[in-house]
Amino acid sequence: MRALLQRVTKASVTVNSEVVGRIGKGLVALVGVAQGDTDADVDYLVDKVVNLRIFADEAGKFNLSLLDIGGEILIVSQFTLLADTRKGRRPSFIDAAPPEEAERLIDLFVGRVCSKGLKVATGRFREMMLVEIHNDGPVTIFLDSREARLKPGIGLTNNCAYK
Repeated sequence: MRALLQRVTKASVTVNSEVVGRIGKGLVALVGVAQGDTDADVDYLVDKVVNLRIFADEAGKFNLSLLDIGGEILIVSQFTLLADTRKGRRPSFIDAAPPEEAERLIDLFVGRVCSKGLKVATGRFREMMLVEIHNDGPVTIFLDSREARLKPGIGLTNNCAYK
């Protein structure tokens, strides 16, 4: 799974001229699901997203997480994060998970973030969305659960009790 995080002062997502999600200070998480991703990938990304220290403390240092500040999060499914652009000029999305599996894992991701007590807003799966992002900083961070699999000492485990 991949997530592109943007620290925001506010953000919203609109579908068919209707605002379906809106947040204040916090994060926008654009999330893509790859073929072969599992619940363990969800757990890894949830832990990273909610605990990543990218908010400033009183001294202006990146020492606070989304949980620390009681921030909000807008989660938007985005299969284009799995684009392969190595050949030609048209991206290939062959690495993206099939829609049914991607939707299951996105829903699981949303549920597990909700279980952390944060205010969560979402877009709508498989819909054309207009996402308005007021990037704060700008701060933009890319996460990939598969990178964790390659690093010694970092394992992906599924030990979350959320169902």
